[in-house]
Amino acid sequence: MTGTPQAPPDRPTSVYCILGNPVAQSLSPLMHTTAFQHLGMNAVYVPFEVDDLPAALTGLKGLKIKGASVTHPFKEAVMAHIDAVDEVAEGVGAVNTLLISGNRIEGTNTDWLGIIRTIETVLPVKDHRFAVLGAGGAARAALFGIRKQGGQASVINRSEHKGRALADAFRVPFHPLSRLEIVEADCLVNTTPVGMYPNVDDTPVDRSALGRFGAVVDAVYNPLETRLLKEARSSGCKTASGLEMFVHQGIEQFRRWTGIDPPADLMRQSVCRQLAGNGPSLNE
Repeated sequence: MTGTPQAPPDRPTSVYCILGNPVAQSLSPLMHTTAFQHLGMNAVYVPFEVDDLPAALTGLKGLKIKGASVTHPFKEAVMAHIDAVDEVAEGVGAVNTLLISGNRIEGTNTDWLGIIRTIETVLPVKDHRFAVLGAGGAARAALFGIRKQGGQASVINRSEHKGRALADAFRVPFHPLSRLEIVEADCLVNTTPVGMYPNVDDTPVDRSALGRFGAVVDAVYNPLETRLLKEARSSGCKTASGLEMFVHQGIEQFRRWTGIDPPADLMRQSVCRQLAGNGPSLNE
């Protein structure tokens, strides 16, 4: 459904939020507020820094919050504390979006769609091989999306325990980061926060290993071009930043919450303008 709804003056303000810790620097409030304002909706989106997750979820019901984003470190933990998880979130093993109706909270996941749409800016997913670096919620979303779209994946992680557990869960190969040189893949997908502002000089992978991949995708969106992407580009790789991933997961969240198609270009522009000032932000 599309349109530009105008809320009656006496209609209560709809409240949406993001749950995380830390969370105050997230760009989700800016992105979603831009959409609400453009559409003339009587709605706000606020950051909630959470120490007690079960208590926070109870609070969402009591305050009649309409919907919520979930970010680090709660994407996996939240699944045990809500009323239902849909098939997508169950398949991913992580939740980044809460749909709230009365006293019922359902979890879903839009991260996977953001990751896939980002990857597809550099190469098709189907029939290609991907080395997914990391073992958190974003890595889960990448693995789910790659397999769903007909690609092949392997897990690369510094910690063997976490990496192997994730690989086993998705029935894909695992390789320690120290053995990256033996991994055969068309694209490297970094889902770790290494290289994120303010640690912009950090990189998860040595430059010497990058030329083996035809493409490199980084989930980090601040800075827009991380050291990893700069070195990948100079090594001849196609590259894509986490900006598209962030925006697309937010677009799908907005649709799920409101039933309305948001102004995608304006949402993207609002984030780009903020990042152009080199202000701090957190990945979703």
